[in-house]
Amino acid sequence: MECEGILLGMGNPLLDISAVVDQDFLSKYDIKLNNAILAEEKHLPMYDEMTSKYNVEYIAGGATQNSIRVAQWMLQIPGATSYIGCIGKDKFGEEMKKNSKLAGVNVHYYEDESASTGTCAVCVVGGERSLVANLSAANCYKSEHLKRPENWELVKKAKYIYIAGFFLTVSPESILLVAEHAAANNKFFMMNLSAPFICEFFRDAQEKALPYMDFVFGNETEARTFSKVHGWETENVEEIALKISQWPKASGTHKRITVITQGPDPVVVAEDGKVKLFPVILLPKEKLVDTNGAGDAFVGGFLSQLVQQKPMEDCVRAACYAANVIIQRSGCTYPEKPHFK
Repeated sequence: MECEGILLGMGNPLLDISAVVDQDFLSKYDIKLNNAILAEEKHLPMYDEMTSKYNVEYIAGGATQNSIRVAQWMLQIPGATSYIGCIGKDKFGEEMKKNSKLAGVNVHYYEDESASTGTCAVCVVGGERSLVANLSAANCYKSEHLKRPENWELVKKAKYIYIAGFFLTVSPESILLVAEHAAANNKFFMMNLSAPFICEFFRDAQEKALPYMDFVFGNETEARTFSKVHGWETENVEEIALKISQWPKASGTHKRITVITQGPDPVVVAEDGKVKLFPVILLPKEKLVDTNGAGDAFVGGFLSQLVQQKPMEDCVRAACYAANVIIQRSGCTYPEKPHFK
């Protein structure tokens, strides 16, 4: 297969500031576990407090960037993946560039002069995580950057394009540009529900992009929120996955496939009016380090096989393998080489 730049990601690059915190810290900043939110005014002091009070790790993150890094790691083919997003001209931005190059991803960042590189507080308690993202520069991405020839070249080269739902809050215009390109050129366009707040508060932008999505990823909480927002009156994840897969499509080239994870319960895959369940790799509680990046890693593993045109079983198996590796480590990090057969 023609590999160079086959997979493109576009999203909010954030430097993860990850630490094991305590329940008091969560309560102080009104943070719930297993949730992802955008930072409000009341959350801003927490970043400094985390760095001064806890033992923090800095990891190049942001949902889409995590998935692309994991896909690149699984593929082990230099330059197979590329990524677009906005960072600031600062030390965190430099850290991010260094990190991504080491990961083998071809990054084309838009560097904003006025805003600092986005950060995401990853608060871990008992292995469960909560994310509070301060988008900052990531919020400044402009479609003009995407239209520059050297960046649009990445879009033209890619056969698979993946964007986490979080980018709907930043540049829906950029999303539609690549979605329309994918539909017109028989490529695969894929998105993630990403967080309950995206389904609730960015419903219009999500609905505009949905007809173009060939794959929709998400977890059970996001799926149930999506169902509630659309008045479907069902909490049954299999039913919801099916309904999402049957949403009208902008192009008839590919049928839509919905892939929903449910933590330790089986992965739900809806396609062609049918639902299949795939078991996950169960992990003893004592081996769980933290769940940050598990969903992103799942998608990365999945995409690593999809771009090689492997069957669904292999895509899900690779997805579960990648997620299983990541939850046994701190943050979205991985060993030097994958051991996926």
